[in-house]
Amino acid sequence: MADGFRKPIKMRVDVLALFPEILAPALKTGILKRVQDADKLIVNLHNLRDWATDKHKSVDDYPYGGGAGMILKPEPIFAAIAALNPETNAHVIYLTPQGIPLTQGVVESLSLESHLILLCGRYKGVDERVRHRLVTTEVSIGDYVLSGGEIAALVLIDAIGRVLPGALGDYESAHVDSFSHELLDHPHYTRPVEFADSGVPEVLLSGHHENIEKWRYAEALKRTAKCRPDLLQKLELSEEDVEILKAAGLME
Repeated sequence: MADGFRKPIKMRVDVLALFPEILAPALKTGILKRVQDADKLIVNLHNLRDWATDKHKSVDDYPYGGGAGMILKPEPIFAAIAALNPETNAHVIYLTPQGIPLTQGVVESLSLESHLILLCGRYKGVDERVRHRLVTTEVSIGDYVLSGGEIAALVLIDAIGRVLPGALGDYESAHVDSFSHELLDHPHYTRPVEFADSGVPEVLLSGHHENIEKWRYAEALKRTAKCRPDLLQKLELSEEDVEILKAAGLME
């Protein structure tokens, strides 16, 4: 982890995949382009086949013991990571459904690293020796199976990139999003004041910042209880929180 829990001056991300071209268009747009242009993030895309040694550029083989599917071989992966991580100080992340769930807390923690290597799984996964000898952390973006880890890697890069300094016009906004404070985000309104027979809540027009913050917190709490009650189970609710939820009919 980065010393002193400070964000690195520049983060380097190396993506190791069979289809790295999947990520290329997204890296050239929006926030990810901005943070790279600001020289806060460097993303390098690598094709695992570049480290294959046979004439067919083979990177997969049948599993020992039989069964359906193919397994990514250890030799190309070991060679690739040795080349990308000569000082052995990179944080190697394997994108797999078996990994820890990707949360905002995980994103914030990984954003403190200076060098990430993202290993994108394919087929039935990687040789187990890769996981034991090379991988620092296994990460999953959800309880479902994708064709490969490329899209998961892009999700992780996007989530990390937007919390790096220089990524957003208002750096504060990255830290008041949903999950940044363990609750979903509160409702937002903009002009016009009246639209589709619905108006902006009076408190937001009052200019009373303390009352606005109280309203936003209460709405975030209620939205979390409605949409993601599992998140509340991880929190220690105050008596005031309980009263807010009871008044909204969201707690007995």
